[in-house]
Amino acid sequence: MKDQSLRKLQQEMDSLTFRNQQLAKRVELLQDELALSETKGKKNKKSAESSSQLSQEQKSVFNEDLQKKIEENERLHILYFEADEQHKRLEAELRTRLEVLETDAAQHQAVVDSLTRKYTDTIEKLQNDKAKLEIKSQTLEREAKDCRLRTEECQQQLKNLQAALGSRLEESLCIINEKVPFNDTRSNQYNALNVPLHNRRYQLKLRDLAGQALAFVQELVTALLNFHTYTEQKVQIFPIDSATDAISPLNQKFSQYLHENASYVRPLEEGMLHLFDSITEDTVTVLETAVKLNAFSEHLASYLCFLRRILPYQLKSLEEECESSLCTAALRARNMELHRDMKRFTAVFEKLHIYVSLLALPSTKPEGLLRTNYGLVFTNIAATLHGFHDTLKDISKHYSQKATLEQDVPTATQKLITTNDCILSSIVALTNGVGKIASFFSNNLDHFTTSLSYGPKGGTEFISPLSAECMLQYKKKAVAYMKSLKKPCADSVPYEEALANRRVLLSSTESREGLAQQVQQSLEKIAKLEQEKEHWMLEAQLAKIKLEKENQKLKNSLSGHLTEAIQERSVLPNVAEQKKETTGKSPREPIKSTSLIGMLTITTDNEKTPDVESREDLIKNHYMARIAELTSHLQLADSKSVHFHAECRALAKRLSLAEKSKESLTEELKLASQNISRLQDELMTTKRSYEDQLSMMSDHLCSMNETLTKQREEIDTLKMTSKGNSKKNKNR
Repeated sequence: MKDQSLRKLQQEMDSLTFRNQQLAKRVELLQDELALSETKGKKNKKSAESSSQLSQEQKSVFNEDLQKKIEENERLHILYFEADEQHKRLEAELRTRLEVLETDAAQHQAVVDSLTRKYTDTIEKLQNDKAKLEIKSQTLEREAKDCRLRTEECQQQLKNLQAALGSRLEESLCIINEKVPFNDTRSNQYNALNVPLHNRRYQLKLRDLAGQALAFVQELVTALLNFHTYTEQKVQIFPIDSATDAISPLNQKFSQYLHENASYVRPLEEGMLHLFDSITEDTVTVLETAVKLNAFSEHLASYLCFLRRILPYQLKSLEEECESSLCTAALRARNMELHRDMKRFTAVFEKLHIYVSLLALPSTKPEGLLRTNYGLVFTNIAATLHGFHDTLKDISKHYSQKATLEQDVPTATQKLITTNDCILSSIVALTNGVGKIASFFSNNLDHFTTSLSYGPKGGTEFISPLSAECMLQYKKKAVAYMKSLKKPCADSVPYEEALANRRVLLSSTESREGLAQQVQQSLEKIAKLEQEKEHWMLEAQLAKIKLEKENQKLKNSLSGHLTEAIQERSVLPNVAEQKKETTGKSPREPIKSTSLIGMLTITTDNEKTPDVESREDLIKNHYMARIAELTSHLQLADSKSVHFHAECRALAKRLSLAEKSKESLTEELKLASQNISRLQDELMTTKRSYEDQLSMMSDHLCSMNETLTKQREEIDTLKMTSKGNSKKNKNR
């Protein structure tokens, strides 16, 4: 922008200098013309003086010539005066132009001064911008380094991802080629059996719209029932009251048909209710699956047959009213208008039946309606509903006029007036209901055209109603299967805790293999212990037999000793009492006997008859204690050996893991060293490139400074030239 403004100012200065040069040349030309005119005047004076010095002799000869010269002189004086006047005018014009040029020069000088100020400001701004750009270039250099590092990381990640995706693609292709021998999406007939994606929001929206349509249809049905019933009452009253006189057979037949209206109108509400019930959250609702729409179309067809049946009777009834003596001209005109309106009423229902039957075709005969024509059918239904609303407006207007005219009839009764009011209210309700339906359908037309025609993924449409029905069955099965899969999952271990316990699990002594070995060893030990138990049970039985034999021997030997002891105790009672006291006071001294089995403590007694039972119990307890001690030592040694074996296996696993981690770390160290060397090389190259860029930027800044100095010099020259031109103009 600054360069453009500078160029514009330079062009203006060039144009002004050129204009000044033109004006200077013109002033010079005028000065030359003025000098020529002055020289001509001097020459004329000289010629006059020379003529006065002529001799009088020649005067007579040249009188005629003199007269001619005088006339010519007069003419020249006149020309001179005119030239002088012209010169004064030119001088005045030139002075005015000079004043204008001086004002222009002053303005140009002011412009030049403003330009110099602007240029000085721009120079300062450019210098500031230069400093900012230098700072920005430094920041950009740092950012460029970071970006290069990031790009390298991203490239590496991209390569890894490409490799991973390539491997996964190959695996998936292999799996597809091996495991998927048949692709059902290639055929439309098979693809139609696939379950499409479930759109719950769409189903809820469609159910809401169906509920609104059901409410509107219920209002329409009630309005039609009231209209037909009140029309039947009107036929019974006007133009002839059936209570006083017999009505015509035409009106009798007409009222008979109108009496059957409920059997044709009520099914419309039932069909719409069945359609609303068929649209649920779990189904796929499209035109191919909307089977209940065909039933609604059939009910509409039956009602249309009813309208076609009563239409000629209704028209003939109106004509009969026109032929009666009570009918005036205005009432006859209203009746003829209603005659045309009732024809339009039936024609509108015929159109609606045609379009609804077309919408029901995809669920019964899909070849009857192309998928591309769905939108056209919906738009035609919307237009027909709006036309139906307009027709009902006309019927309401014409019937209200007819009712007002019938009130003026002299034979009009209160029953006729109330019946007309009821018919008018039913027609108004009918127009309001149809208007709501038309606005509802036109507002949701885009939703109907875009959403009621989707099919399975990859396919264009459902091929047939049978395939759509099969698809719905598959959908139900899929929903049941998904519900069966929805079971509460067990509480899992947190991820961080699982990572922390991973190494412990790898090096744990209670690993699966170690526990299996321990169980196997313990089973072997149990088998050995059972064998030893059986062996010792046999030994115990043999020892019992031997003990019984020894007891019998001891009993036989002790029987003789006991008789002698009784005799001694009877002779020496005091001595026995003393011995008892000494034995009670002094404890028995234990004697330890060592053997290969172990250490046995025996208490010696001064009595010659030892207690056999106590000795047997002592020996038995000693052997049992010794066996328990040996078994505990054995179990302790076995458990220690198993524990040491498990620890050795865990250490071996840790050692193998440590070796693997060592190898991976060495590889990572090699890669890191290679990356460091590569980064050093790239750093050197980037340093060189940035040094080159800095040198180029410095050269560019020098060139900018040179251009700025040149511009300053040009501005100074322009100032000097403008000052010189102004001085010249002043002098001129």
